[in-house]
Amino acid sequence: MNIGVPSERRPHEFRVGLTPAGAKLLTSDGHSVYVERGAGLGSGFDDESYEKSGARIVYSGEEAYGRAELVLKVARPTVGELQWLVEGQALLGFLHLPAAHPSKIRVLLDKKITAIAYEQIRLDDDSLPVLKPLSQVGGRMAAQIAAGLLQNNAGGKGVLLGGVAGVPPANVAIIGAGTVGVNAAHAFLGLGAHVFLLDRDFARLQTVHERFEGRVATMVSHSFNVARVCEFADVLVGAVLVPGQRAPIVVTREMVRRMRPRSAILDISIDQGGCVETSRPTTHSAPTFVEEGVIHYCVPNMPGVVGRTATHAYQNAAWPYIQTLAELGVEATIATDPALARGVNTHGGQLRNLVLTDFGERGED
Repeated sequence: MNIGVPSERRPHEFRVGLTPAGAKLLTSDGHSVYVERGAGLGSGFDDESYEKSGARIVYSGEEAYGRAELVLKVARPTVGELQWLVEGQALLGFLHLPAAHPSKIRVLLDKKITAIAYEQIRLDDDSLPVLKPLSQVGGRMAAQIAAGLLQNNAGGKGVLLGGVAGVPPANVAIIGAGTVGVNAAHAFLGLGAHVFLLDRDFARLQTVHERFEGRVATMVSHSFNVARVCEFADVLVGAVLVPGQRAPIVVTREMVRRMRPRSAILDISIDQGGCVETSRPTTHSAPTFVEEGVIHYCVPNMPGVVGRTATHAYQNAAWPYIQTLAELGVEATIATDPALARGVNTHGGQLRNLVLTDFGERGED
């Protein structure tokens, strides 16, 4: 199979769709790998390392797309990249199509692209094997980002997350006890913050209580409790995920209005549209804005700036699916691998993710 690895074109996206080690394994099996010049630099992989692995360096994104039957991406293609897609190709990446502009989905349908979303590859136990490592990264990044946002020089309220003797620590409320939420709790605890974790699933809350030996305060995530924590939280982390769907709004504008001035919101659900009513996507170059007197951090590709760690992390999990697609082809893989089949959003000009059937009425970029 011919496999293309283009450079990522979104601002401050330093991850790459395939490591040199992955390229070596593919070329050793007889596949052809075409890597756009400089594609791996943000993750610490130079062109020479790809060439030593048997890949060929190409000198434009258009060529990386044009030579490929399977395109390995990280982020959803930009408008320009969509024009380079070739009819009938397969596209693999963190696509987050429920939050995409309708015109992008229309291009995928018109070009009969098989769009496979890493974040929707789902095992029989409902776990998300490729998304999980990046959720771990994002959750752990939340604490270091929040610590900076609370500083006066960032416009924050001048609170140290862990406090000191005689001065209490910051209050951190995390909504969602999935992979992001639990890893965020771990990181915030490590910095000494007082952590509250909310979720609708009581079994998850029980697991969290036992894992952290009662050091994390757990609460059932209904509107009354969400509004309650908003009133005292120095940091509010949105970590809500409904696989394959837009994130539901669980924090309303009125709840944000009740927060203390210069508190911070990190809406990590923003890649799926956001779970806070006042959120809107930002970038690493301009990561925050102030709404209702509260600092909002809403960067969809948080792990993109820890390119090397994030690339290695998700590639470890994605490799079996990449290898199977290369070996069996798209049709046979969809037919025989139910986990990957659940990640197929478009195929042969048809929508495979039923949530996208209303795509004409929403979308962000």
